[in-house]
Parts: sequence; C-alpha cells; structure tokens
Amino acid sequence: MTALEDKLSGWTGPSSDTEQEKQDRTERMIREAVRNHAEFANCSLKVYAKGSYANNTNVRSDSDVDIAVQCTNALYWNEVTPGVKPVGTPYTGPWTPARLRSELKTALEAKFPGQVDSSGSTAFTIKSGSARVDADVVPCFDHRYYFSPDNFLEGTKVFKTDNSSLLNYPDQQKANGNLKNQRTNQRYKKAVRIMKRLENAMVTAGVHREVPSFFVECLVYNIPDAVLNLSTWTELVRGTLGHIYNQLEGSESIAVDGRWREVNECKYLFDASQKWTRSDGRDFALAGWNYLGYKS
Repeated sequence: MTALEDKLSGWTGPSSDTEQEKQDRTERMIREAVRNHAEFANCSLKVYAKGSYANNTNVRSDSDVDIAVQCTNALYWNEVTPGVKPVGTPYTGPWTPARLRSELKTALEAKFPGQVDSSGSTAFTIKSGSARVDADVVPCFDHRYYFSPDNFLEGTKVFKTDNSSLLNYPDQQKANGNLKNQRTNQRYKKAVRIMKRLENAMVTAGVHREVPSFFVECLVYNIPDAVLNLSTWTELVRGTLGHIYNQLEGSESIAVDGRWREVNECKYLFDASQKWTRSDGRDFALAGWNYLGYKS
C-alpha cells in the first residue's frame, strides 16, 4: 500500500511551472489578439479563462486552456414561467452571434496565422507551439435564467454553428470548486488531479477509453466531503471510486431527490443533453478500481 500511496500522492500536483508558463503565455496572446482587432473597438467584451486551467484542476496531459470571449452588449434570457422577466428593450445592435464569431475568427487568424482550426461547431482551436499549449476560444454572450424579476442565474450563452446553443456557468463552477476545496482542507482539487491522471494512465495502458476532463471533475465534486477528508490518498481514492460505482447504479429516475449536478450546480450531470451517462461513470470507477488493484 505504501507504493500505491506514493503513486497517488505524486498525482496530486498541478501542472509543472514550465507548463504553467506556456498556459499563461497562451492566454496572454489570445487577449492581445482580441484587444488589437479594430472591429472590436465598439464591442464590449470580457475575455477570461475558464475550465480546469482557470480552476487549477488541470494536469499536464490535459493542459490546454479554455478562453471565453464574452460579448456583453446583448443579453439573452430564459424564464421559468412566461412573464417572469422584467420588461426591457430588445437589443437591435450589430453584434449578432454570427458577427461575433466572424470577427473573432479574423482576430485569432491575424495573431496565429495558419494555426487556427475553425471547423468545430463551438470553439476555435489554436494549435500549440514550442512556447504555447493548445487553446479553445469560445465566443459567447451574457445570459440570464429568470426565476423571478429579482432572482436569476447569470451565465453565458454559446451559439454553435449547427444552429444549436448551450449555456455555461463558469463563475459558479469556480466559486463552488473553491468552496469545496476549502471544506475538504484543500483535498478536493488534489483528488480531481489524481482522478484525471488515473484516467490518463488507463488510456495509455489501453484498459479504458478516454473520459472528458470536465466529467471527471464533476464526478469528484459529487463525492461527500467526508470521503475527500479521509486520512490517506489510498483511502480517499478507494472511497471515491466506490461511491461513484455504488451511487450511480440504476437509472436517473430513481435519483430524483439526489441527482448529481455539474460543479456549477446549475445543471444536472446526467440528462438527455449530456454527452455521458451514469453507466459511463460506473465504468470509469470500476476500471480505476481494478487498475489500482483495490480489493472488495
């Protein structure tokens, strides 16, 4: 067990200093690309990091950066029941989803010639160089989900090129992750890194398929604080894998009162819109259990 404890302890750390420097440089260059694009002079933009890089849960094998370029000129919204949102004046300005995407593409290609992949439906992917890491840059807009005129969730709305859209809640993800990290004596984010490195190791060994990094982070977020506060990494990981496997047995319909949520707590982790299922979580936990040599 000492060898396993040493392995897991070694998996708790963030990206190396060199990798962090590359991530920071990538973010800085993307900010410069947006700032230097003349057409954005009359567009109110927020440019910020999100995802595992911003939340300090990334590891070297997943060290790309996610950057949001958020237009605040227009507000999109949904409401829990019709008429809840306060009456306002619709936006009629020039910054449509199509124009924001087009101008951002031009800005990125000017800064990173020949390195921007715009074929994806959601993000522009910037290929890494010797001094940079891969980056996904997502154009988005302000969004609110109204429960009452004074009670709403603030997030972002992404318009995809396939005419669909998605909602993200990066501020809530960051805040909730930090709070859970504080409640668990700084062990939550270390546990996330362990589980991401476990996933990488299993993929390299050919014993399990790739699992999205965000999904892994959400699985760990739903682990009880008491499990994450266990005294050794060996016990913590055993408890984490066991909890995932046992609690995700059966269908989502049997967990109506205890449904797992994304780290942002604004969206359910398992519903028809997600790319993963409860079975995917159980498969990952079982493979991890066997890979690390735990016994029943």
